Amino acid sequence: MQSKASLLAWITCDGVHIDPSSGKHTILGVFSNIKARAFPVMHPYMVWFLTLTDVQPGKHHIRMSMGLDAMNPTQLLNREFESQSPLHRINLINELRNLRFEQAGEYSILIEVDDEPILATSLTVN
Repeated sequence: MQSKASLLAWITCDGVHIDPSSGKHTILGVFSNIKARAFPVMHPYMVWFLTLTDVQPGKHHIRMSMGLDAMNPTQLLNREFESQSPLHRINLINELRNLRFEQAGEYSILIEVDDEPILATSLTVN
């Protein structure tokens, strides 16, 4: 039986810099909520950085969804990535632009790899 992908890190931030000589990732501007003066509000840019392991070799799909209603989230991102070995750590930098928040609240976030949930969390917007 194949194991499902394991999540090692999940970070919401302003950006990720990859050093060209070492390949190291520098995480910039980590945050866990969004403060707004008025609604609706548009958040211009954020990165959802995650690290996976135990991903079987081959091509895979990651899907990210978010919404006030956890049972009916809006898909924000659906993309392919590749794994060389289940022993590798795979860093995925997911850029989200112009996210619109209609009202304050706890926005549910669902991350799935190959249609299997690997993270259910939330982002507070107030």
